[in-house]
Amino acid sequence: MTLSTVDADGMPDARIVLLKDVDGRGFTFYSNRESAKGLELDARPVAALTFHWKSLRRQVRVRGQVQPVSKEEADAYFASRARESRVGAWASDQSRPLDTRATLEGAVARETARFEGDEVPRPERWTGWRVTPQSVEFWRDRPFRLHDRLRFTRDGDAWSRERLWP
Repeated sequence: MTLSTVDADGMPDARIVLLKDVDGRGFTFYSNRESAKGLELDARPVAALTFHWKSLRRQVRVRGQVQPVSKEEADAYFASRARESRVGAWASDQSRPLDTRATLEGAVARETARFEGDEVPRPERWTGWRVTPQSVEFWRDRPFRLHDRLRFTRDGDAWSRERLWP
């Protein structure tokens, strides 16, 4: 999914992230709290998500408030990741400038050696976030740009539905 946040200058910032869970509470993804997205979400806990399926000619847009997942949820998901991915979470200073690929490979080698024979725990800086939808828009491509658009908006626990012009 595409995750859009707002940076310190008020500019939108978008990137692709992996949706790991969706349930009645919202849409969940994981990353480094010290990454650009993590810092942006800490400063402004709102986000937009976009799912696009060109072959199906469909799109879903979500906007909402963001909150970190519990430590237990972050621990459980981190433990399910491949060992190399867990080591990589320790090695990476995500979103910061990197002088050479060799520096990254050296950091991975150091962290691999440090955890040799041991479990790789979740770094404190690594967590997940949940986007609680305030609005969800479903878009369907139709001939001659006469698309179908339905937007659902939350008001407390109730949802309202409206059709939008293409």
